[in-house]
Amino acid sequence: MDVKSFRKAGHTPSLLSAFLYFDVSFMIWVLCGAMALYITKDFGLTDAQKATMVALPSLGGAILRIPMGILADRIGCKKTGIIGMLITIIPLLWGWLGGSNLDQVHAIGLLLGIAGASFGVALPLASRWYPPQYQGIAMGIAGAGNSGTAIATFFGPKIAETYGWHAVFGFAIIPLVLILISFLFMAKDSPNQPAPKKLGDYLSVFRYGDTWWFCLFYALTFGGFSGLANYFSIFFYDIYGDKAMAGGLTKVEVGYLVTITVIAGSFFRPIGGYIADKMGGMKFLQILFACVTVFAFLVTTMPSSFVTMLLYTSVMMACLGMGNGSVFQIVPQRFQSEIGVVTGIVGAAGGFGGFLLPNYILGPLKQATGTHVAGFMTLASIALVVTLVFYAVSRSWRKSWATAESGVNF
Repeated sequence: MDVKSFRKAGHTPSLLSAFLYFDVSFMIWVLCGAMALYITKDFGLTDAQKATMVALPSLGGAILRIPMGILADRIGCKKTGIIGMLITIIPLLWGWLGGSNLDQVHAIGLLLGIAGASFGVALPLASRWYPPQYQGIAMGIAGAGNSGTAIATFFGPKIAETYGWHAVFGFAIIPLVLILISFLFMAKDSPNQPAPKKLGDYLSVFRYGDTWWFCLFYALTFGGFSGLANYFSIFFYDIYGDKAMAGGLTKVEVGYLVTITVIAGSFFRPIGGYIADKMGGMKFLQILFACVTVFAFLVTTMPSSFVTMLLYTSVMMACLGMGNGSVFQIVPQRFQSEIGVVTGIVGAAGGFGGFLLPNYILGPLKQATGTHVAGFMTLASIALVVTLVFYAVSRSWRKSWATAESGVNF
């Protein structure tokens, strides 16, 4: 890639603003997952209750992403992002000063969804500044803001160990306010911002079958990434923690382990977008889905070495991260004029995937069987089905809109 031409093609301050906004929002969005071992200890939760607690922010994000995407199209990404960050302060204050019972923790988790809904704002803010040949890398850079998960899983347990888990929510307000200030001065809406439409016009994209296919594929890539990022602290501690075995990992060490897997998924996202720009998003995504399937099956072997398990989970998360970048290399090429609302819809599907994975698969199956094997076997089977479905759907795309004449890099 020619870095100079890439910089000239778009607006670097807005791209950086999109990344920072998404980064701090993602950090806040996964706080319940990062603090899971400390919160669950206070309330003595079952396996299913643990899964529900870490999954609720994903549900909140999924519900709010569509209205945030529509708002970004109507009033602009900059104004919508400012509103989103201001509202996000509310659940952080509640988590810091309240959160004294499980119902409050659930409510805080749902409200943290406003941070997760930043997806429907940050990606259109970046996307509208760049031409089709740079969509993969631009969306990948903005989407790499999911590296905020690594910040939460690395620093969160250490702060909780010293000051208690409530203080983590209070500390999170500091970077949020700093990035809000920088966003005010750096972010700028693209001149390609579409004119406001009627609500029915925005929702008309649901009539397209491609909208639903993108939702399915992103539910696996982003849903898998976010769901596992929230659940991995529980998963690793159950198998390799100091309560599971003599000399096992402490809660802080488990946080480090989760951070490694999250970094793999986050920082490979722009790489996925870059490769998708070069070889075509459809070709690359087909490979990634197959790799996710293989490594999800490998996780079910439950190796005795946490290093081996870390290898399996990190590669799987890296493939999911690159899959996120690849999906959104394709989406803007199919829905350029509706990118705001489609980003919100597809992002919402990813959020629902992140909610369903721990809450309806991993947690309940662990409680029912006493092992994590069944949950990951189910995940691997779903990935296999999606791989086969994507192969069939992408073939039809090549005969319709993703043709050589269209100029789309497929």
